[in-house]
Amino acid sequence: MSRNESQSSLFRKKPIAVSGEERSALKRVLGPLDLMTLGVGAIIGTGIFVLTGVAAAKYAGPGLVLSFLLAGLICAFAALCYSEFASSVPASGSAYTYSYTAFGEVIAWILGWDLILEYGFASAAVASGWSGYFQSLLSGFGLHLPHELTSAFSPEKSTYFDITAAVITLIITFLLTRGVKEAARANGIMVALKIIVVLIFIGVGVFYVQPDNWQPFLPFGISGVTAGAATVFFAYIGFDAVSTAAEEVKMPQRNLPIGIIGSLAICTVLYIVVSLILTGIVPYHMLNVSDPVAFAFEFVNLHGLSWIVALGAITGITTVLLVMMYGQTRLLYSMSRDGLLSPVFSKVSGKSQTPALGSWVAGIVVALFSGFISLGHLAELTNIGTLFAFAVVSLGVIVLRKNNPDLKRGFRVPFVPWIPILSAIGCVYLMTRLAMLTWITFFIWLLIGLAIYFLYGRHHSHLNSKSFEE
Repeated sequence: MSRNESQSSLFRKKPIAVSGEERSALKRVLGPLDLMTLGVGAIIGTGIFVLTGVAAAKYAGPGLVLSFLLAGLICAFAALCYSEFASSVPASGSAYTYSYTAFGEVIAWILGWDLILEYGFASAAVASGWSGYFQSLLSGFGLHLPHELTSAFSPEKSTYFDITAAVITLIITFLLTRGVKEAARANGIMVALKIIVVLIFIGVGVFYVQPDNWQPFLPFGISGVTAGAATVFFAYIGFDAVSTAAEEVKMPQRNLPIGIIGSLAICTVLYIVVSLILTGIVPYHMLNVSDPVAFAFEFVNLHGLSWIVALGAITGITTVLLVMMYGQTRLLYSMSRDGLLSPVFSKVSGKSQTPALGSWVAGIVVALFSGFISLGHLAELTNIGTLFAFAVVSLGVIVLRKNNPDLKRGFRVPFVPWIPILSAIGCVYLMTRLAMLTWITFFIWLLIGLAIYFLYGRHHSHLNSKSFEE
């Protein structure tokens, strides 16, 4: 193969028609309400129940509300870009599939490998967080697990495996293999419960706000607000998982943008209100705890409501885990269907019409990660992977508008190219606020991914087949 041919094969694009609905083996059962509950299920969880306290205490103080506004604005721009892609390329795979049609195969692989990191590590991190809340709830009833099985591998702490994190991961995997409608129904029930808990916190907490706690409003300055935005960005991860459901959505051109933008809008409002009330009840420097929302009720001696909030947090984190793992399995399905990964991940069960075998493979791997690796290490890479994906998708809108101006789009981003450019710049800026170790690990992950692509994916790609040539 000549050098030009080699370069051409690296950037070969999947025809948009091939990315469309006619190749789907999945069942279309999801409507706009299902999608919004999937989005809210993924977004409202670890962020609102855990990160609010840490970000306020360490970075932003009461100015945390501005951190949520900044992160939410950047996410809103990215959500508009995702919505246009989702309405014009309604196929599973999210940013991976969009990049395949806009930039070509090697960029798509990089995005897909990046998203495997995001969804996989985020799922393991959320499972680890769920374990902490669950064990805390058990201890309230005087029940305790063997110490060796309560946390990740750490000989100095005499812990070797987080059994509850692994078990909840396998339970969620089982639920996902039963069928997407069943999973969406369970998710909807849990989303309703955790929204009720959040509204209880808002409705009761507002009467305990002490405005003096909002002074000083910016104890760490503007730099603290931006660092806080980079930290709480994890709280918004999830709306992009809605787009991975494209091939299981009824009327995707209409319903996907509703699900993406609707879920993000609901969660942004809730984050802002909760952060204002939380820092109004408790002085910001006291919020560096693992359960800040429950702690706020403890702080004002509302012990019974504190228990309800803890239960709501467990429910909320469960839905995050469900949607993150759902996104992971559909991403692997798409990459496998294109030939870039083993066909194991794209084999669809005839009974449940889900990629059951691939789901179990992914679920077992995530369970092992969540059991053996600590929450802190798992969460480090999630933000950078997501921001990278958002930036590429945003630029992809501009490329696709130029290369395919007549493509049917159920939703169009306004003010192109300015909104996609602002989205990409915002994402890259927040990436620069992350630690150097995170960057180094991220690049190592990408290098491993490129090695797999050149050794396996490039040669097994279905675009090698003449039937896929444009």
